[in-house]
Amino acid sequence: MTVTDLTKSEREQIEEILSRRATRQESDAGRMNDPFKIDGPACMSFSGGRSSAYMLIRAVQAHGGKLPDDVLTCFANTGKEDPRTLDFVNDIAYELDVPIVWIEFRNDDKGFAVVDYASASRKGEPFEALIKKKSFLPNAVMRFCTSDLKIKPIDAYLKTLGWTDREMVVGIRADEPRRIAKMPHLHKPLAIAGITKPHVLEFFKGKPYDLKAEDGNCDLCFNKGLPQIMSSISKTPQKAVWWARQEKERGATFAKNRPSYEQMYQQALAQTDAFGYDNEEAIACFCGD
Repeated sequence: MTVTDLTKSEREQIEEILSRRATRQESDAGRMNDPFKIDGPACMSFSGGRSSAYMLIRAVQAHGGKLPDDVLTCFANTGKEDPRTLDFVNDIAYELDVPIVWIEFRNDDKGFAVVDYASASRKGEPFEALIKKKSFLPNAVMRFCTSDLKIKPIDAYLKTLGWTDREMVVGIRADEPRRIAKMPHLHKPLAIAGITKPHVLEFFKGKPYDLKAEDGNCDLCFNKGLPQIMSSISKTPQKAVWWARQEKERGATFAKNRPSYEQMYQQALAQTDAFGYDNEEAIACFCGD
């Protein structure tokens, strides 16, 4: 088959694909100077943490104060984020005057729902719906929570826009080599620009819209170290109730070789440290910072 054998529609489709590739190549060259200039169609994944917020701020600045129409910002809410994380996402949208699409997992044919700050789940509903669908708990070996609560719902939403060929932009920093290695297909402007955690913390120091939550991602994520989880439970014991209920209903635990959330809850109420996990390291979580 030759080019002349193709229909006009087929030739136009090929020309469009080649044009996009050429644009991407030009974009890659331009990123050597400013990796925060994003060419669409693209989706900036805002995890709700400082790093991805800083990435969004730099991208808005790089585009003269307004992102291109074909560059969206999405936030996937699991329902178990610290309420102050939701406040932070809402504050960033207001400060930058940037619309942020709030997305949640749904166990239906669409696989997602678009919500907003006011209607977003705050009692773990999307996460619990996913656990019921899977009939077992996520764990260190099968961490389906990240893919099914964040990646897939955002992808499903973008497909409804016809964005099958688009770029995903994530807030992975230069001091996160393991995450960089695991996500070679994603655009990582912070890593390219050499931005590290100290840079991000320094930027938000004194800002009125800084993240007030102690930890990012789900409040008592099982990938966090035991001391970190116990510290959080000791300050707010009620946080452990949802996690303990999921374990009880499934007759299993989120993490092996570690006390159950019910045990940690009871221990926190007793205000004693009897588990001896002071030096336990957290497992790297890829939900985003």
